[in-house]
Amino acid sequence: MINIISSLTKGVTITSTNQPMVEKARGEKVTLPCTFTVSQEDQGPLDVEWVLIPTDNQKKEQTIIMYSVDRIYNDYYEAMNGRVQFTNPDPRSGDGSINIVNLKSADTGTYQCRVKKAPGIESLKIRLIVLVKPARTKCYIEGSQETGRDLTLKCVSQEGSPLLSYNWRKLTGTKELPATSLTVCVSEEYSGTYNCVAANRVGADDCFVVLNVTPRKYLLKTVLLFLHFYFCNRKKQVDASPPKSRTSTARSYIGSNRSSLGSMSPSKMEGYATTPYNQVPSEDLKRSPAAPNRSRMGAVPVMIPAQSKDGSIV
Repeated sequence: MINIISSLTKGVTITSTNQPMVEKARGEKVTLPCTFTVSQEDQGPLDVEWVLIPTDNQKKEQTIIMYSVDRIYNDYYEAMNGRVQFTNPDPRSGDGSINIVNLKSADTGTYQCRVKKAPGIESLKIRLIVLVKPARTKCYIEGSQETGRDLTLKCVSQEGSPLLSYNWRKLTGTKELPATSLTVCVSEEYSGTYNCVAANRVGADDCFVVLNVTPRKYLLKTVLLFLHFYFCNRKKQVDASPPKSRTSTARSYIGSNRSSLGSMSPSKMEGYATTPYNQVPSEDLKRSPAAPNRSRMGAVPVMIPAQSKDGSIV
């Protein structure tokens, strides 16, 4: 804020409007006001001096620019060389205000304007705060973009003086994010383009992110895995089943013939008896004279029924 120190005499008077602290963005230009009037009683030379008062009381004040004996000196403070000048090139007009261009964060501080014209003297203090606009703001999504999942929309500025505020808005679609939170359990209605605006007292920056909510994938994966294992196991069972042997074929053949014979009447058996019953369609069942005990090697012995005189099977 501006503090006006009472003059020792009523000759010199600071007329600048009383202001609170001045806030500007880095890289901008600021005008620190210091207008004044003098009286005829002040006969001495006019001096207008601007100093930077350090926050550390152990450090000395730093003169940044001065008007004295009709000459301007602006090379006192190396950090501001070429960046500070009087608003009016002739402060004798009653305007000792200065301009500082291309502001830097290090320019933040308390500045004091001192106007001297003997025997009068008066001064004022102005607090300058250089803020950094939000910049390089990045939007991104943290979490899964599947229905029913929790996700968070993130917005971060790489640069920017506090306090930074972040505001989200949806640009497409119908479903808005809850105003109180950026962490939501999403549905497909949340899909769309979102915009985040980061702001502080001197500027703003924004970014965009696209949210595409899709159905959960694990249900489809589960079905596919189930089908895969089912058909694989099915194939293994089929491959592991032993083929039917010729012996089994012979057994089936004999069993079916026995059933047929058992159900025949004696009158029909006469015609059937003319057919050689012991001709079984299997090479494995033909006994070899040299191998009378072949049944021990896996062949199945076959009992050939004999026909009695009355047509019954013995």
